[in-house]
Amino acid sequence: MTADSTPSAPPLQPDTRRRLICVARAPSEVLLTNMRSAGWDVTVAKTAAGAVAATNKTGVAAGLIDFDGFAPRDFAALKACLSQSTIGWVAITAECHSVSHAVRELIRNYCFDYITLPYEGISHVLGHARGMAALDYLDNAAEANVPGNNEMFGTCDAMQELFSKIRKVANTNASVFISGESGTGKELTALAIHEHSPRRKAPFIAINCGAIDHNLLQSELFGYERGAFTGAEQRKIGRIESANGGTLFLDEIGDMPLAAQASLLRFLQEGKIERLGGHESLPVDVRVISATHVDLAAAILDGRFRADLFHRLCVLQVDEPPLRARGKDIEILAHHVLQKYKIDSTRKIRGFTPSAIAAMYRYHWPGNVRELINRVRRALVMAEGRLLTSSDLDLESPIDKETPTLDHVREVAERRAIETALLRHDYRVGKAATALGISQVTLYRLMVEYEMRDSAYEAVDDTDEETNEK
Repeated sequence: MTADSTPSAPPLQPDTRRRLICVARAPSEVLLTNMRSAGWDVTVAKTAAGAVAATNKTGVAAGLIDFDGFAPRDFAALKACLSQSTIGWVAITAECHSVSHAVRELIRNYCFDYITLPYEGISHVLGHARGMAALDYLDNAAEANVPGNNEMFGTCDAMQELFSKIRKVANTNASVFISGESGTGKELTALAIHEHSPRRKAPFIAINCGAIDHNLLQSELFGYERGAFTGAEQRKIGRIESANGGTLFLDEIGDMPLAAQASLLRFLQEGKIERLGGHESLPVDVRVISATHVDLAAAILDGRFRADLFHRLCVLQVDEPPLRARGKDIEILAHHVLQKYKIDSTRKIRGFTPSAIAAMYRYHWPGNVRELINRVRRALVMAEGRLLTSSDLDLESPIDKETPTLDHVREVAERRAIETALLRHDYRVGKAATALGISQVTLYRLMVEYEMRDSAYEAVDDTDEETNEK
């Protein structure tokens, strides 16, 4: 695709008809009737070949499959059907029916869920499976609509505007300034601009100006000659010279010290550099793209950033939208991250619970896409179920949590108070009971009621202790 071409976007939604494939040797007529009554357009496939033919038809949204009666030789064809990413599959297993290891693997790896009949909520499960498959389709559609193979995703208006700007600025040599919050993917945008520019076959060199010690930044940018300073035992080519003919991406330009700003401004004005310790001016042809999360207007007023350098860097400006402003893209990105990193989990994670999706939409995402990636990856490792919950994502809100009963709260408080009193008084029941304002009999009763067997065993009866001492 050339830099000025516009990629043809696929439709952003699969066929919305409720088309269902039922793959079974002996399908239940009652089940088929119920599915049709629920609004599903049902196609029945009684053989593996018939299943393949049915899944190749357009508009199929969901599938039911009963492996009973199919032989191992059919599994390759059935696996091909189950691998269709646009179809959400649900398996049917008979009550107390023993299935083979191969069937269990097919269900575990390719089906959204499994059910045993009779099951009244089957239409709901199929609808959920269909929705999950539609999200996978949206992932693919969004990826196809992004200029460049750099994992940028988006179907919202803000991202479509960003993609349009990328295509426009890529065809020029003017400096580009990318603004946006930390974690929004500014380096991916810079790389997309490079990949669609006439310079795409030349190097793309990135440097984080805030991650390098201020005393070393100039030598990293411009390089140095042998003997330029103590430890400079051989010549080093700087990042600017390494990017000759290509693109130099200066990330976190707002953190660049003033001395380096002056040297960079001189390079942008003259198109030449001098290595530290050298006396030769070297012409370098580089397109500069810069980015920062710092408010450069405020930095200029504070004297922390040069206004003349800013005007050199910001010939063209691209604004990176924050994740909270990207609407449905939050869910699309979450599913993409899940698919990319699900190998990190020991469980076969299928997706997100509705409460997890709702929690992601409610959350402000101060860390943007980088934070979303980290939360999903952590959830994949820590999850106990097959669907990631808001708790797994550490996004659980008070409304998601079950309200504790007063009896439960009272029990927890009493247990803690008893444990504290016993520890403080060396497990002397009389003194602990006095501190708690109750009798010894009541204290013993509560310890038994709350199954505090270890504490009861260690407790000392103060009356017996005093008798023994006499």
